[in-house]
Amino acid sequence: MTTGSQIAWDDSVLPFQLDASDIRGRLARLDGVLQGILKQHDYPPQVEALVAEMALLTALIGQTVKLRWKLQLQVQSKGPVRMIATDYYGPEEEGGIARIRAYASYDADRLTDAAPFDQVGEGYFAIMIDQGQGMTPYQGITPLAGGSLAACAEAYFAQSEQLPTRFNLSFGQSTEPGVAEHWRGGGIMLQHMPKASPFVAQGEGSGDVLTASDLVQGDEEENWNRANILLDTAEAMELMGPQLEPNDLLLRLFHEEEPRVYDAQPVRFGCTCSEDRVRQSLSIYSARDIEKMTTDAGRVTADCQFCGAHYDLDPATVGFEAEDSA
Repeated sequence: MTTGSQIAWDDSVLPFQLDASDIRGRLARLDGVLQGILKQHDYPPQVEALVAEMALLTALIGQTVKLRWKLQLQVQSKGPVRMIATDYYGPEEEGGIARIRAYASYDADRLTDAAPFDQVGEGYFAIMIDQGQGMTPYQGITPLAGGSLAACAEAYFAQSEQLPTRFNLSFGQSTEPGVAEHWRGGGIMLQHMPKASPFVAQGEGSGDVLTASDLVQGDEEENWNRANILLDTAEAMELMGPQLEPNDLLLRLFHEEEPRVYDAQPVRFGCTCSEDRVRQSLSIYSARDIEKMTTDAGRVTADCQFCGAHYDLDPATVGFEAEDSA
């Protein structure tokens, strides 16, 4: 594999379908995206792993949203890791770049040496889609269960969308010779497509949490099980490492399923925060309210939890009574 082809495949999501099985999927490789997300914070290892897993899920799921749509994944829990939030912003135009950002909120003194998923307790996993101005946002939730965030996402699709879905993810610190240590991740998502079902099906789901195996039967079940067995043969370094191109990996795994690939979607770490957005968020406050937010140094400050940007504003210029408001 050449350096050029490695760079071309990093930070991209490759959609594909298995013609022999009526199954579609996506293959993601994240490099700079994960590094951009995680370098903003000094997360403990358990939290880093959870954020990396959520970012991969966001890239794989987000590739299906339309132009200018926003997808958000969120974990809310009573455990040491209280919240994980990720945003996927669809490209502004055909062929454009999608953007991902993520952050986690946690109680450091409650973290344990247990596995990363054990750091989240009772709570829920949510997927939200914002289709733009004038449209009602879509939201679906499922309980935190199954031993991983990927398992939660699988349960969400089974329960809320009635779409059998599987993930195989790998992520960690890359220690390639001659390259500074940095984060890499990769994964594959498989999804069985019913004969008539949009990505976002109607219905909230209720009762026991469903799994993919509850939704397929007959020949579909055989095809689904066979594809999952093949997916499970993917090794961690094949998924996340730079040595094997995505096309070659799909052929190794699914050559008998007749894989068909489409154009890859480039993704980058990107945040939407700005000084104008901060000012807009403060525009609902009076001068008296702004005074209560002012620091001892006489400034109003704000920090973006996603990218770490710091904003330092003159209190006289913010709020609906600001000097420059007219």
